[in-house]
Amino acid sequence: MALLETNNLTKIYGNRMIAVNGINLSIEKGWVYGLLGPNGAGKTTLVKLLLGLQAPTAGYAELFGSRVTPNSSQIRQRIGYLPTNPKFPPTMTPITYLDLLGQLFGMNREERMPRLSGLIRAVDLLPAASRPIKSFSTGMTTRLGIAASLMNDPDLLIWDEPTAGLDPAGRKYTLDLLRELGKTKTIIVSSHILTDIDRVCDHVGILHQGKMIFGGSVREMKETIGRNNVDIEVDGTIEQVEMFCHHLDEQTDVLGFERKGNFVEIRFAPSERLAAPLGKLLLAANQFGVDVLAIGSTRSQTEDAFLHLLEVDQSDGFSRGFGGVPTHAHGVDSAL
Repeated sequence: MALLETNNLTKIYGNRMIAVNGINLSIEKGWVYGLLGPNGAGKTTLVKLLLGLQAPTAGYAELFGSRVTPNSSQIRQRIGYLPTNPKFPPTMTPITYLDLLGQLFGMNREERMPRLSGLIRAVDLLPAASRPIKSFSTGMTTRLGIAASLMNDPDLLIWDEPTAGLDPAGRKYTLDLLRELGKTKTIIVSSHILTDIDRVCDHVGILHQGKMIFGGSVREMKETIGRNNVDIEVDGTIEQVEMFCHHLDEQTDVLGFERKGNFVEIRFAPSERLAAPLGKLLLAANQFGVDVLAIGSTRSQTEDAFLHLLEVDQSDGFSRGFGGVPTHAHGVDSAL
């Protein structure tokens, strides 16, 4: 059974704004699931519905096998929630705030103190542990929010725009932590930043104007654009590189390539798993005396897939308002 399921989940504010539109999704235990969409797509409203912080206009959500309602306090005790730009009592310190949070979760002192001490150290707030929160930077406040979301050792983490307002160092720290937590916990992370989702998530749902227009693995999302390209930076003599390129021309798993100076863009089939063919190409490069200096995606395939799916949704016209699934958009509006 899925850890989280929604059925036709809908939220309309005051009969004037449709924020979430008939969403059906299923999230399994152990997934790191990305809610991806532009600002205003309905991500935060969906998160609040999943938490029971708002009541749906229609449909429902189930977590841990139970229906989510505004009275689902037992369900929320199993969730660690990080809102966008979290706010805390300004005169409290990390120690006093996490201690209070632990008490609200029903933890005794013997549980609370080691837990909050370890979390403050883990999020690198030990030097500021006794400082008032009002003196914290945006990054420090987010790190405290991360610690707060982990205080109850939750079964599910829901983080809404966790890298919002962070500098590059803070963003890297948060993404690294998400990857580490994803080894042991189920995580739902909402973001409009494509590269964040690409770096930490294995499954993704794309929201557009309140509608789920895609649901599936990150790999399946990238396959919607029909492109699977790799850029290789090489170094060698003209003859060595030409021999390497001639070798590429003879490979059945290479659809084509284009050389631009010291870079070779190689096209594989969209469904091709790259580990084996790339391994063969690296061996061939070594055989011809060509040094491979770098390997990377030629462009953001996540961005290309995301924009492609938005364009598909816009072009589907009348049919996109109902349950029909466009034949040219894999996984749209379907359960994962």
